[in-house]
Amino acid sequence: MDVLTDPARRFLAATAPEHTETQAEMADLADEWGFPIIGPEAGAVLRLLARLTDADRAFEFGSGFGYSATWFLRGGAGHVVCTEFDADEAERGVSFAAEGGYADRVTFEVGDAMETVDRYDGPFDVVLIDHQKERYADAYRAVLSKVRSGGVVVADNIARGPIDFGDLVDHFEAGEPLPDAAVDAQTRGVGEYVGTVRSDDAVETAVLPVGSGISVSTVVR
Repeated sequence: MDVLTDPARRFLAATAPEHTETQAEMADLADEWGFPIIGPEAGAVLRLLARLTDADRAFEFGSGFGYSATWFLRGGAGHVVCTEFDADEAERGVSFAAEGGYADRVTFEVGDAMETVDRYDGPFDVVLIDHQKERYADAYRAVLSKVRSGGVVVADNIARGPIDFGDLVDHFEAGEPLPDAAVDAQTRGVGEYVGTVRSDDAVETAVLPVGSGISVSTVVR
């Protein structure tokens, strides 16, 4: 099941912003590695959110080699904390940052993002959650108190990726149970995340059908 028709997807792709030279190199490497990136359609939303929040500090749960961070930077974010468990991917991200001239605006932390966020006090203006889907809700709970009022938390892969989107539709449309974690932890994790942010009065949430689907939650407490 796909959240968008083919013409709609082509339209979004055709109207998305162009890559910078560094982003184009990143996209080529992602194709070579078979590595998922958010792409320019969702990237444009990250850029817009950074601009609208006048972002100074951003934090990412799962950064790979820093593609998504470049969209926050294009939106004027002052600094992005990137987290990545794979040291080789993080090292490549450091190289991209040096080549692209933004090394002083990113910090790559190698290791578990959940442990890394504990070492940062905040406040953050924008946050991206894009690591293990079964840990999305935990990441949200860990970072929410560190996001300023008016700040934004974004989660990727809400409608596409390593999940069964049909199960999510059945759950939110008809109240069907989410799959057991032992059967499909990633779909369950995304479903639990969306349920968590939709029921939390501290934020207002919208799901946008761009890229692989993103959930955007604005802190209103």
